[in-house]
Amino acid sequence: MTNDINIRPAKDPDRDTIWEIFHEVIAAGDTYPIDPEMCREDAFAYWFQTGARAFVAERDGHIVGIYTLHSNQAGGGAHVANAAFMVPAVARGQGIGRAMGEHCLREARRLGFRAMQFNFVVSTNESAVKLWQNLGMKIVATLPGAFRHPEKGYVDVYVMFRSL
Repeated sequence: MTNDINIRPAKDPDRDTIWEIFHEVIAAGDTYPIDPEMCREDAFAYWFQTGARAFVAERDGHIVGIYTLHSNQAGGGAHVANAAFMVPAVARGQGIGRAMGEHCLREARRLGFRAMQFNFVVSTNESAVKLWQNLGMKIVATLPGAFRHPEKGYVDVYVMFRSL
């Protein structure tokens, strides 16, 4: 099902749709430790931070997912990549996250990163945890009660890692 998904670098005309997806996902408050009230300007400062490469996933000419790829740390940690992925509710369960994850791992390798690390994967985001494990990520640490879920209270967070 993922063969009809085109992933390409984000362009300026994509910004309105990127904001819509970002805002929808963040406003839910259940998967990212980002202020649900974050304004558009701050969201773009995060998504398009210095050194980041932002991508969109398209199906039938419509953006159905977004991701950003950048160094996890600066200096001595700059060889490890980090990424964030968002798919709007109407497009979930269609292989878009997997397509973006596979693309991201290839892109990180192409850029010379030696590993991928996700610093804050909310344990209750079971579909994401399962996807990242299927793509070779391992849970290397559990941060007990590190995320305040709007419905489930304090839940664990995983640090996930894989070599490239």
